[in-house]
Amino acid sequence: MSTTDAFAAMRESGVVAVLRGAQPETVVDTAEALVAGGVTALEVTADTAGATDMIATLSEALGDDALVGAGTVLDSETARAAIAAGAEFVVCPSFDEGVVETCNRYGVLCAPGVMTPTEAVNAYEAGADLVKVFPAKTVGPDHVAALKGPLGHLEIMPTGGVSPDNAADYIEAGAVCVGAGSALVDRDLVEAGEFDAITERAEEFRDVIERARE
Repeated sequence: MSTTDAFAAMRESGVVAVLRGAQPETVVDTAEALVAGGVTALEVTADTAGATDMIATLSEALGDDALVGAGTVLDSETARAAIAAGAEFVVCPSFDEGVVETCNRYGVLCAPGVMTPTEAVNAYEAGADLVKVFPAKTVGPDHVAALKGPLGHLEIMPTGGVSPDNAADYIEAGAVCVGAGSALVDRDLVEAGEFDAITERAEEFRDVIERARE
């Protein structure tokens, strides 16, 4: 998949589900529940034990039904391992030029984490496809709108503290999509096997975002 196609798939999903601390025995069920609710961009964080194996498993299990990527990528070595496992996008909590370079080398979408205009411009000039404003809860939707003022060409994905209660505010501020972790993928629900509840949360996120885009 090209970076253009990956970006289009992320935008279509509207939400990138952050799977942190996922377990091999439940990760496919969790992913399928999210996809059933319309959230079709899934990020397995690299600090999860067995992350590359789960990326490979999800890529095979979901096929064209979802976009599977890696999150919390801090260095180029981790980025390369994730890409080799089948990651179609790479997300970082910070900006590392080596990670962006590696993703560009292999034609994989990269979303480094930024907070300031300087970081955002540096990431863009290094070749980032979009930037992840993180942690979004520290600055809120107004910060996204402020960045989009002079930097309207940037595509922004706020992550960290995003919920159905504020997702619309971020979209209306100019975000192309949002990243969501515990507000979407509740670990207690996963452990209890309540995957229908996760589908309902995904549907709620999607409905909020679709209304904000109207």
